[in-house]
Amino acid sequence: MPKLIGTKKINIAVFISGKGSNFKNLIKHSFKKNSKFRISLVISNNSKAKGLNYAKKHNISKKIINYENIKKAEKNILKELKKSKIELICLAGFMRILSNNFIKKFKKKILNIHPSLLPKYKGLDTHQKVVDNKEKYSGCTVHYVSSKLDSGKIIMQKKIKVFRNDTSDKIAKRILKQEHLLYPKALKKVLISL
Repeated sequence: MPKLIGTKKINIAVFISGKGSNFKNLIKHSFKKNSKFRISLVISNNSKAKGLNYAKKHNISKKIINYENIKKAEKNILKELKKSKIELICLAGFMRILSNNFIKKFKKKILNIHPSLLPKYKGLDTHQKVVDNKEKYSGCTVHYVSSKLDSGKIIMQKKIKVFRNDTSDKIAKRILKQEHLLYPKALKKVLISL
């Protein structure tokens, strides 16, 4: 019987540190009929990350990595990625910076979602910076991970309007909704090009 073309799903790993709402959303998309990916592994530096409950619920293999020694931590992560035949990594609120060495050794694509319109407001506290600087727009960005923080090639962005009475919390909530729409779209775009 001829092998069906296009049925192979790409194994991805999602790295989380907290609530894991983007992780939960990617799981939902991985179960869609025409999905090109399967989440085979979730990695967290935080054993109390709420997002790990989604891994348990959906039988996704999870690994908690102790980050006291970065070299050792990354070595363990690379071992797990190899074991699970991971072809792509999605960072989703992973509060650790991957070293240059890790990025070189993984050799495949690493994606990240960031809650600002990069190149503006890299790093943390993006929504507060938007409020403080009276920006008219903010948004979110999916980009490739490079050796410089939040500086890799942009894959897709979504812009939202910032209102006069907006607080950083209000902006965060609206942007998170957009993140949930943007990340699966950007991932799909990347998978088509693989």
